[in-house]
Amino acid sequence: MLELLHIENIAVIEAADIAFRPGFNALTGETGAGKSIVVDALGAVLGGRTSRELIRTGADKAFVSACFSQVPPELPGLVETGVAPDENGELLLEREICADGRNLCRANGRPLTVAQLRKIGGELLNIHGQHDGAQLLDEEQHGAYLDRFGRLEGVLADYRAAYDAMASLKAQIRALQMDEAEKARRMDSLRFQIGELEAAELVPGEEEELREKRELLRNGEKYLAALSGAEYCLSGGDDSDGAASLLRNAQEAMGSVRTLNDELAELFNRLGQAYSEVYDLAETIQELRQRFDFSPAELDAAEARADQLYRLKKKYGATVEDMLAYLERSRAELDAMETADDTLVRLERELKGKEAAVTEQGARLTAARKAAAAVLEERIQTELRELDMRKVRFAIDFAAKEPGPDGCDSVRFLMSANVGEDLRPIARIASGGELARIMLALKNVLAEQEAVGTLVFDEVDTGVSGRAAQKVAQKLAQVSRRKQVLCVTHLPQLAAMADTHFSVEKGEEKGRTYTHVVLLDRERRKAELARITGGAKVTEALLASAGELLDEAEEYRKSIAQAAGTT
Repeated sequence: MLELLHIENIAVIEAADIAFRPGFNALTGETGAGKSIVVDALGAVLGGRTSRELIRTGADKAFVSACFSQVPPELPGLVETGVAPDENGELLLEREICADGRNLCRANGRPLTVAQLRKIGGELLNIHGQHDGAQLLDEEQHGAYLDRFGRLEGVLADYRAAYDAMASLKAQIRALQMDEAEKARRMDSLRFQIGELEAAELVPGEEEELREKRELLRNGEKYLAALSGAEYCLSGGDDSDGAASLLRNAQEAMGSVRTLNDELAELFNRLGQAYSEVYDLAETIQELRQRFDFSPAELDAAEARADQLYRLKKKYGATVEDMLAYLERSRAELDAMETADDTLVRLERELKGKEAAVTEQGARLTAARKAAAAVLEERIQTELRELDMRKVRFAIDFAAKEPGPDGCDSVRFLMSANVGEDLRPIARIASGGELARIMLALKNVLAEQEAVGTLVFDEVDTGVSGRAAQKVAQKLAQVSRRKQVLCVTHLPQLAAMADTHFSVEKGEEKGRTYTHVVLLDRERRKAELARITGGAKVTEALLASAGELLDEAEEYRKSIAQAAGTT
C-alpha cells in the first residue's frame, strides 16, 4: 500500500507530502490545478518516462519519493535487484530528475537503474489513465488482455519456442533457395576471392615482421656503416687494437699486483668482466653484420609484398587475421552452396516436424485461451451489470490465422450495446462512457489476478455521468476493499464515495504559481462537492445536496463492509 508520496519541484508543485490511507482515496480540484501532476510524479518515482520539462521553472532538479508498506519481500523485482523491505515491511522508492538529463534512483537507499525501478514499481502499483480506453479499441491488445487474465504465460512461452524454431528453419531454407543465376554468380565470386586469398599465402603476424624488415632494408647502408664502425672500435683492425684488446692488456698489466691487497684484486676482476662483456658485444655485432645481406632486389620484394597486403586489406579486412577469417567464412559459404540441394532436402524434412510442433502448441494455446475467454466473458458481464450496463452483451471472438509470434488465432472483444443488436467490435459501437466502464470492468477483473496492492485511476470516468457515475463510484468502492484505490476525478459521485478526500488547490504567491494538496474534513468535502456540482457559485442547496451525497456514500460503504464481514 502507498503510505506517503513526497514531491519537490515537479511542475507547479514546489513541495508536497500526501499521506494516502487504506481504501478509496480521491483527488479533486479545478481544471489546471495540478491533479494529473500528482499522477505524473507518481509515475516518475515508479520508473516511468520523464523529461526535463517536468522540473519546476527555476529549479535545477526535481525529487519524488514514495513509501510503501506491507511489501512482500518475494516480489521478483526485489529479488532480482537485491532490494529488501525493512523490518516493518516498508519500501522507500526515490528518484531525482536533474536538468542535465541524469536520473538518480534508489530503493531503500540502494542505487538502481530506471529500468530496475520500473520493474519494482510495476509490482507495487498500477496506473490506469484516461487514455486506456484507446487501448481497448486496439484489437491487437485484446489477446494480451486475455492472456494476462488466463495467466497463460507458460503456454504462450511453449508456443513461441516452437514458433521461433520453425521461423529460424524457414530463414535458413530461404537463404539456400536463391535464384540459380544469382547462385552461380555468387559461387564464381567466392571461388575467385578464395583463390586470391589462398594464393597470397597469408601468415598471421607477418605484417609486423614485414614492417620491420622494410624499415631495415630502406636504411641498409646506414645499418652496415653503423655495425662496421662499432665492430672496428671493439675489435680493432690491422693498424690498431680495439677496445677488447686494450681491456685485455689492462687486465694483464694488473695481474702482477692483484695479490697485494683486496682493492687491486677487485680492479683486476672488474677489468676481466669488462673484457668479457665487450668481447661478447663485438661477437654479436660481427654476427649481425655478416648476417645482413642487403640488396635492392630484397627491398623490392618486401615493398611488393607490402603493396599486395594493402590491396587485399582494402577488399577483405583491416588485418591479416581479418582476411584469414573472411577466407574461412567464404569457404564455408561456398561449401554450403555446393551442398545446398542436400541441405535443402534435410531442412525441409526437419521443417515438417517443426510445423507440426507449432500446430500442436498453437492448438493447445487456443484451447487454453478459449477456456479463459469463457470465464472472462462471464466475469466482465457480471461487472457490467454492476456498472448499470445490464443490456450490454460482451463476448470474445476467435478467428483462425496464419501462425505468428502470438499464436494461431486472432482475439477480438465484441459487444452489443442494445437489446436485439448483433455483437460487433467494440471500436465500432462503444461510446466514451461505455468504453470507460468496460475498461474499468476489465481492469477490476485483471487486478484480482495480480499481486499489485495499489490501483491509480486518472480521470477514467471521462464521458460518464448521472446514474452511470454512481455505479462507477460503487464499483471503485468495492475494489477498494481488496486493493488501495487512488482516483483523480471530476465527478461528485466518485469523490463522495471515497474514504479519504484530497483537494489539489492552485494559487499565486510573490508572482509564482503554487499548488498544494489538502486533506479535507467533512465540511470542506461538502464545499468541494458543491463546487464540483455547481461551479464557482456554491449555494446552501448545493451544500445540503453534497451532505446527502456523503451520507449516502457512507451508508453504501458500510453495507459492502458488512457484506464482506469487515468493520
